[in-house]
Amino acid sequence: MDYTPPPLFKQGTSAFARLVIFVTMALVLLVVDARFDALSTVRQIAATVLMPVERAVLVPRDMARTAFDYLQSSAALASENRELRRRAVAQADDALRQAQLEAENRQLRKLLDLKEQSATPVTAAEVLYDARDPYSQRIVIDRGSQHDVRAGYPVIDDRGVVGQVTRVTPFQSEVTLLTDKDQAIPVQVVRNGLRSLAFGGGKAGMLDLRFMAASADLQQGDLLVTSGLDGVYPPGLPVARIVQIERKADTAFSRVYCEPVAGVRSHRQLLVVRYDAEKPSRELPAGDNGNSTAGKASKTEKAGKAAEKAEKAEKAEKGDKADKAPKPKADTAATIATASSTASSQEQKR
Repeated sequence: MDYTPPPLFKQGTSAFARLVIFVTMALVLLVVDARFDALSTVRQIAATVLMPVERAVLVPRDMARTAFDYLQSSAALASENRELRRRAVAQADDALRQAQLEAENRQLRKLLDLKEQSATPVTAAEVLYDARDPYSQRIVIDRGSQHDVRAGYPVIDDRGVVGQVTRVTPFQSEVTLLTDKDQAIPVQVVRNGLRSLAFGGGKAGMLDLRFMAASADLQQGDLLVTSGLDGVYPPGLPVARIVQIERKADTAFSRVYCEPVAGVRSHRQLLVVRYDAEKPSRELPAGDNGNSTAGKASKTEKAGKAAEKAEKAEKAEKGDKADKAPKPKADTAATIATASSTASSQEQKR
């Protein structure tokens, strides 16, 4: 039986022989290249020829590495972006809070200076919230009867009048603002001293001078201050400034709109002015009463002395002339006593 492979599957030289041949060739090439540098040109040509192949082989690796770097950098950038946004929001909140604190600090400094300069005692208060009625212009402050606050006291800020205390509880008070429809305040024009009443509710956030004569000496920009005639507001507090004057030919009156100079709804810190108007006394002075009483007493004493003298004269005349008519003398004494009593009674009536 023939075990030789067919001609198609003949292997030729054995594998071991090929290994020895290739190892020998490699050693020879290494020695020749190291000694004579004869293969540098061959290496350059081979590198140039094989460079596209190397690039083509490395494309999948480079694409995978680029995709991984892109995903990693995208995640890092997204996380960094979220952190930066959070910091930006925190910094914006801090900046806003700092601005509010600075504004509040300036407001408190102004109120403190005003409190030190004011001759009338004042009480510092803070706005808690607006009143529940949406159709009224009222606020609630954190000072009440326990802090010597009473109904009717004016409420001001560093620029002028804000309103008036209208309701007081032990620890809180309700303040009606100038712009409320039920509020009125007596004012006076600084430029010429013209007096009037300013009413709230004419326009949103405005005051209204009603029933002013069309020929009244009023100009835009005139400053209105409290006149102090009502005994509620101390005189000289800034109230509003005239911004619009409507004069119509068919009416004898003009409509004047004023803008409050105070921050009616822009401040949280206010001052309650504990102002009590002094009412003139109608009683007579004690000195005048003493003088009138002393005058009455002196006149009564004079009348009594005159009566005593008349009585003594009558008795002496009776002793000397017992038979003569004593009645006229008695009548004379009685007349003097009656006159003295009449004079004293008239003085008492006076």
